[in-house]
Amino acid sequence: MKYFVIICILIISLSGISCNSSKITRNQISKEPHSINSKLLERLSTISKAGFAFGQQDGTAYGLNWYLNDGSVGLNSDLKKVTGKLPAVIGFDLGHLEHDNIYNLDTVAFALIKQQTIEINRLGGIVSYSWHADNPVSKGSSWDTTEAVHDILYDERIKNKFNLWIERLSIFFKSLKDDDNQFIPVIFRPFHEMNGSWFWWGKKNCTKEDYVELWRYTVERFKYHGVQNLIYAFSPNTMNDVKDFDDYYPGDDYVDILGVDIYNHSGNTRFIESLNMNLSILKRKSEEKDMPFALTETGNMRMGSDSSWWTETLYPALHNSGITWVLVWRNARRDHYFGTFPGEKSAPNFKKFTNYPDVLMLSDLH
Repeated sequence: MKYFVIICILIISLSGISCNSSKITRNQISKEPHSINSKLLERLSTISKAGFAFGQQDGTAYGLNWYLNDGSVGLNSDLKKVTGKLPAVIGFDLGHLEHDNIYNLDTVAFALIKQQTIEINRLGGIVSYSWHADNPVSKGSSWDTTEAVHDILYDERIKNKFNLWIERLSIFFKSLKDDDNQFIPVIFRPFHEMNGSWFWWGKKNCTKEDYVELWRYTVERFKYHGVQNLIYAFSPNTMNDVKDFDDYYPGDDYVDILGVDIYNHSGNTRFIESLNMNLSILKRKSEEKDMPFALTETGNMRMGSDSSWWTETLYPALHNSGITWVLVWRNARRDHYFGTFPGEKSAPNFKKFTNYPDVLMLSDLH
């Protein structure tokens, strides 16, 4: 018996496999009781029982007619200027961090992103990162649809480049620590909208099998570099049916949160129909997998012409839906914005929207 115990200890330490030969998966580790990731997942579950957290991409970094620089102190947002409240969820993008650049693809300094991530976490908010990585083969943008996924997996030169990119992101993730020197858990949403074809990882630019392998490989590379604070969110574009989910899903061991990105490209009526159908798919999947789900990207493509969109279109579809958060895209300029701002046509309606008891801004999360 003594020798059996010794052998078991050696197996555990060397291979990560228990004595009953069941492998400890990455997902099990991320949800281990008292881990920083499990605490965030528990918070998200609690939020969904009270309502849904509201967020915006780059919402505290810039807005209409203002822009923060690296070293700026304090948090502001267009939404706060309208309501007096900060968003509960802030999204940032890590595109160009793979090149070790100072600024991301939207000219936000990574130092500012890190600083604001720490501050948002201190205030009880949630941070979600997307990654519009450049095409590693063509050196074009994310929207350069030159095939690249297969090369990342099977061409050593491209794989080595991608590995360096993951290493650079790993350094950033491991630098996110709170006042107690503990890692800050963040949501990471890579390779999104894969069932569309506008990104190099999209459906016409790689096989479903290669997409799944890319996702798993990416997760394993972060694990290799000792990254412990990522909550992985899987988010297709508007799904036509459950097949759009199943075809690209990397597996429960590689995903923590389910999401979908839906905009009202085809008008509000179609948007509501698609939103209801897509969220019903996610709700079924979340119940099967015991994972939270979210509307990870959305927005009104006709902002400025619809004064009641928040309460008459968006809210009815989200009320009692079970989502844990919703994130609208960024306020880049007057011809490209998805949140409101002072003087904008829907600002009074957005203020009404945020006063509903189940719409949770940052101050509502305490």
